[in-house]
Amino acid sequence: MAADKAQLIPRKTFFANPDKARPSLSSDGARLGYLAPVDGVMNVWVAPVGDLASARPVTSDTGRGIRSYDWAYSNDHILYVQDRDGDENWHVYCVELSSGAERDLTPYDGVHAQILQLSPDYPEDVLIGINDRNPQLHDVYRYNITTGERELVEENDIGAAEYITDRQLNVRLAVRMKQTGGNEMLVRGADGQWRVLISVGPEDDITTSPLSMNKNGTHLYLFDSRDRDTSVLAIMDIESGDEQVLAEDAKADPSGFIVHPSDVTPQAVSFDYDRVRWEILDDAIQPDMDYLQSLEHGDLSVESRSLDDRLWVVSYEVDDGPFKFYLYDRESRSAEFLFTNRQSLVGQNLASMTPAVVTARDGLDLVCYYTLPTGHRAGSPPVPDQPVPTVLYVHGGPWARDSWGYDPVHQLLANRGYAVISVNFRGSVGFGKNFLNAGNLEWAAKMHDDLIDVVNWAVDRGISDPERVAIMGGSYGGYATLVGLTFTPETFACGVDIVGPSNLITLLESIPPYWEPMKAVFRTRLGDMDTEEGKRMLTERSPLTHVQNIKKPLLIGQGANDPRVKQAESDQIVAAMRQNGIPVTYALYPDEGHGFARPENNLSFMALTEAFLSNILGGRAEPIGDAFKGSSVKIIEGAGEIAELRAAHVDGE
Repeated sequence: MAADKAQLIPRKTFFANPDKARPSLSSDGARLGYLAPVDGVMNVWVAPVGDLASARPVTSDTGRGIRSYDWAYSNDHILYVQDRDGDENWHVYCVELSSGAERDLTPYDGVHAQILQLSPDYPEDVLIGINDRNPQLHDVYRYNITTGERELVEENDIGAAEYITDRQLNVRLAVRMKQTGGNEMLVRGADGQWRVLISVGPEDDITTSPLSMNKNGTHLYLFDSRDRDTSVLAIMDIESGDEQVLAEDAKADPSGFIVHPSDVTPQAVSFDYDRVRWEILDDAIQPDMDYLQSLEHGDLSVESRSLDDRLWVVSYEVDDGPFKFYLYDRESRSAEFLFTNRQSLVGQNLASMTPAVVTARDGLDLVCYYTLPTGHRAGSPPVPDQPVPTVLYVHGGPWARDSWGYDPVHQLLANRGYAVISVNFRGSVGFGKNFLNAGNLEWAAKMHDDLIDVVNWAVDRGISDPERVAIMGGSYGGYATLVGLTFTPETFACGVDIVGPSNLITLLESIPPYWEPMKAVFRTRLGDMDTEEGKRMLTERSPLTHVQNIKKPLLIGQGANDPRVKQAESDQIVAAMRQNGIPVTYALYPDEGHGFARPENNLSFMALTEAFLSNILGGRAEPIGDAFKGSSVKIIEGAGEIAELRAAHVDGE
């Protein structure tokens, strides 16, 4: 069935709240928590294990929704973080299940708090990092989750960007950024003094990182790329510095690992080149993993385990359907299906995602993933019946990556008749430090060349119609969109920029204060704004500098409270386009930050995106209809550039 004959799947199917998400066991294995909507807002629900029908909500968020939570080892408390309208000034909240009482443990305005450590040895305590004394640095406090009382554990007088603690909630290791680039890991000796355990150069600062201490606090587990390309999972004696490699892969860095819940020893590690591969380190779980991998197809993840290790919650991810969650009993070696995250996806005619390795012009291998329009799949590897309109969907970061699996943007656009391509361009993580470092100082240069090379590859293979290729992305992907329309204005038919920076100078001038210790990373990988040569390069690589080159339509989405890419980044390029008489459509969300957390806002922007792409590329679009209902969206500029908005006479309010 061709894409234009396929049933139009409502965008709410992809972008409304999930039915249930993030299931997690209490440490005693007696209760199961998960996220689910209450009156349209995501909250934490709790049920007795084996009795999901008795689940009840235990939190009462009515705004942005809760996106993650932790069980305290008391088994009677849930911890979660929440900010205000996307400002990322996180507060840590604690809910006592037995009484229903909820407490803001960090009730300080303009402060960024983070949960650092919980321990089964101290079930009513939690370590929290707070930057209330110095906005650039987090001090460590020990909180009693029942009384809310706090005690200063570590005043950050060494400039630490990260702390690692042991099971006794003692601060044992600190990571400090070096002014010359890279970082050093410091360990606290018996005398209480810090000493350097590992010195990491700038070439290894993202691919070498501490993970956790072992149970008795004598050894450190870490990812380590020093003196090699891909990172290894290793264990280091913190007294002697001796290191033992536990697992490695020639093509990929470790992407995750499974740790015994009470012994705190790694039992398996995953590597993700183009698909996830598990390597078992502990023979004790080999039968469990064999059974679970035979239970369902898709990529397996262990989400949660009871402290006695009898019960596991596991998930399976596929590319053409919802996540599936199971409760696994190790004693009986049996699994009980719990739920999917989106039941509405079951039975839908969804598209599959295909991995591909594309060779860049300088010989670098780029791991990509593409999804063809529904009904346009033939051959191996698959190609459409004829070249189709295409959306190049660029990931953020840029020190992140795309992976195989379910992607709602890929699915929505494939259903509308587009091929969708995601590219792990140089500078993406997961493929070794050489690939990562190949992106240093290459914003709008070789990193963008990689995107163009993949577009050319898709055209050459008959996937993409060269006259109908759009570029779209968020954060760095938004920047890449603006680069696409200014540096290579003939390649793309249009662009969709979500919270993307337009001026690299103003981007670096306005970073959050707690990112100050990371400035050396930006100098190494993005550019040095403290030198005249660096400023010239950053100015040259800024889309705002080349705004007059924009010839194709542009849609911009921005959160007004974004602390990473400030609203000014979108405002200034919109103003420059207006001054140059270049049309643009600009959607601003007053209650959002770096991306759109509220589903009403996400739905409204995807409705705009559908209509925008349909106008230019010719794909299908679900009518906007009531997609703005409940959303804060304000069309600041260019409502008339989208035909459906023009017909509806939508203005800036």
